[in-house]
Amino acid sequence: MPAAQTWTTPTKIVPPQIAGAHLAVTYERGQEIYAQGGSADKCYRVSAGAVRVCRILPNGGRQVVSFHVAGEMFGFEAGSQHRYFAEALALTRIVAFEHGLAQQRHLPELFALALEAMERAQEHLLLIGRQSAIERVATFLLDLCERLGGTRQFRLAMSRQDIADYLALTIETVSRAMSELKEQSIISLRHARMVDIRKPDALRSLCGHVVGLS
Repeated sequence: MPAAQTWTTPTKIVPPQIAGAHLAVTYERGQEIYAQGGSADKCYRVSAGAVRVCRILPNGGRQVVSFHVAGEMFGFEAGSQHRYFAEALALTRIVAFEHGLAQQRHLPELFALALEAMERAQEHLLLIGRQSAIERVATFLLDLCERLGGTRQFRLAMSRQDIADYLALTIETVSRAMSELKEQSIISLRHARMVDIRKPDALRSLCGHVVGLS
């Protein structure tokens, strides 16, 4: 069984796949990477750690629209301003690329990454459209497992509130779903954020699709 994956420190450094990095910066937990309404003149790649991308709603609430882990890119915008804001979930290292320079030199790579981000956004829309809260939580955990390389043990960088805001649930509903999965011995929780997937097939059956977990 693979060792537990953690996002609390940048122990896994993923070098930039796109040459011509503009800037490499390390952000503390909770530090803003870019602001909602700020200039969208860069795109970003996570080298280590994790990022949440959010939007402030007209009623003052917050919607988490995506999480990004090491090796993933974010910050793509169709316009000149960011419609969302991004924050580090843990000590996180980010590599930033100027849009113009990156587009001129690496259009195929950026196009592939943009398609990947679009596909993930579409999957998220399907996820929050599910009727069952436990289905949403199960799919969320399997997705993280896949994106962290298939490890069945990992520490969540995000809080229960982050997960609730991402899945369009209440924090109480997320906690109940996690407890139900634990009671069924599908997962174990060493503490609130340390997850061990004990029965991956049972977890898959709650999702209605298969991800890359061996």
